Amino acid sequence: MMKAIAYKEYKYLILSDLYRITGKVGFGLLLREIVFGESYKYLFWMRTCRYTVANNLLKYTIYPFSRCILTRLTYKFGIAIPLFTEIGSGFYIGHFGGIVISHEARIGKNCNISQGVTIGQANRGKNKGCPQLGDNVYIGPGAKIIGAIRIGNNVAIGANSVVTKDIPDNSVVVGIPSKVISSQGSLGYVNRTDYNDKI
Repeated sequence: MMKAIAYKEYKYLILSDLYRITGKVGFGLLLREIVFGESYKYLFWMRTCRYTVANNLLKYTIYPFSRCILTRLTYKFGIAIPLFTEIGSGFYIGHFGGIVISHEARIGKNCNISQGVTIGQANRGKNKGCPQLGDNVYIGPGAKIIGAIRIGNNVAIGANSVVTKDIPDNSVVVGIPSKVISSQGSLGYVNRTDYNDKI
């Protein structure tokens, strides 16, 4: 059974996501992004489904409604992220479309994901399984991260890269197959991470 999360944690997650996108938090801003936003709208309903489905009362009241909205947004925006995927605070989707994440993947806090990204499972070989991403990871458009590999903290993955091996902390990787080209990491790509002081 999916582990329940407390309301305090749920609130922290939705506000940290909001801050990563807008640079501020507030009730009016939250409502505006839920109604008119694109990537944030998806994130909000994904987090809401995750919170309500594991709550004994909410899973029979709010969850079915939330799930219907999330299913619609999945097809509208082309984003497929299972509810029980472990995703840290400050999740940021820069542009929606063609984003697929395996349910067994694990993503740290302050991850930036662009359009066309796949974080998927390898079904055979020595890296059979799903990726684990550290904190402050930037993933460029069209990148593919496949298999039971570890992506370190502060890593930047270039556009259209195919990553099938472990990547150490503070690396910049590009290419097919990807290779490390510098140790400057994701600095400058992952911004607005000071939300702990704001929410």
